[in-house]
Amino acid sequence: MTPAPRSGSGRNQPSGKGGQSAKGGQGAQRGGRPSPSSAGKSSSGVGKSSFGAGKPRTGQGGTSKPGASGKPRTGQSSNSSGFKGAGPKSGGSKAFGGERFGKNLGPVKSSPRKGRPGRSQTPAAAHDSDGVRLQKVMAHAGVASRRVCEEMIEEGRVEVDGEVVTELGVRVNPAEVAIHVDGLRLQLDEEMVYYVFNKPQGVVSTMEDPEGRKCISDFLRKGTERLFHVGRLDIATEGLLLLTNDGELTNRLTHPSYEVPKTYLVQVRGPMPGGIGAKMKEGIELEDGKASVDSFRLVDSTPGHILVEVVLHSGKNRVVRRLFDAVGFPVERLVRVKVGPVSLGDQRQGTIRALGRQEVGHLLASVGM
Repeated sequence: MTPAPRSGSGRNQPSGKGGQSAKGGQGAQRGGRPSPSSAGKSSSGVGKSSFGAGKPRTGQGGTSKPGASGKPRTGQSSNSSGFKGAGPKSGGSKAFGGERFGKNLGPVKSSPRKGRPGRSQTPAAAHDSDGVRLQKVMAHAGVASRRVCEEMIEEGRVEVDGEVVTELGVRVNPAEVAIHVDGLRLQLDEEMVYYVFNKPQGVVSTMEDPEGRKCISDFLRKGTERLFHVGRLDIATEGLLLLTNDGELTNRLTHPSYEVPKTYLVQVRGPMPGGIGAKMKEGIELEDGKASVDSFRLVDSTPGHILVEVVLHSGKNRVVRRLFDAVGFPVERLVRVKVGPVSLGDQRQGTIRALGRQEVGHLLASVGM
């Protein structure tokens, strides 16, 4: 299976700072920073024709820790849409175009953003004569060079507190405003950190375990300050867990009203008769209420086994396993490969990497931040 800002006021601040600066992209693992090289070939081991009778093979990743390497860089994103200002002109510069992670995330898919309470939603209200020039703030956040940031402002691609700004003279206090470029929220607080952990099977989704079982903290560098894990995976489920010290983001990602989709690869015994997918999309009554999947797709099949991709936004406990149990196909192996816009890609099991700024922007936008 291929597992594939200081922000505006009103953001909840979690306990602790969570280790390294997100700007530097430094990791939380023992032994060094997350590195593109630490996300080598997929180690989940359930890909096309890679599972057969019995337990599917696992790859080389295991619980190995990545080595030290340079800062993660992200590739160019696709043209953002859903932004009320103009998007990039054809061939124009893209926000965070020099980064590696977050490449090809596509258009920004955002929940409606609410205006900042107690503030007039106009660029003039955001202007702070003692603040920093907007283009300098953008460049410092890694959007692009200062000159390119000026072009983005003049093209109407930048919002400050929900309003498009096209004048270069605007100064802002980064601690008091929310800035979006092509719909991407800029995280201006360097104390906020965001990581992806590829959880192996047998690891408990807690920071500490009274029974002494392996847990998330075993994969973090000693001395790392408190991080939140966004949601949980049961001990037998593998895959993507987000780790952050951003309390507001954590609250929104786990709140059902934002309906952040999650993608899973599910291995079950086959063959599977037709109509199961339609039944799951229609909804199945479970002991705690009706649950359904947003999409159901057959990925691969081998004698005696099939691999299915399901997408759902339900936050019910062990919902994927219970849905497949309800239709008579107990899960043999389960891997979460995507949460909202963030994917595992080919990240090795047991490793942790910092999200690129583009990924952070898409993730914040997905919950209306």
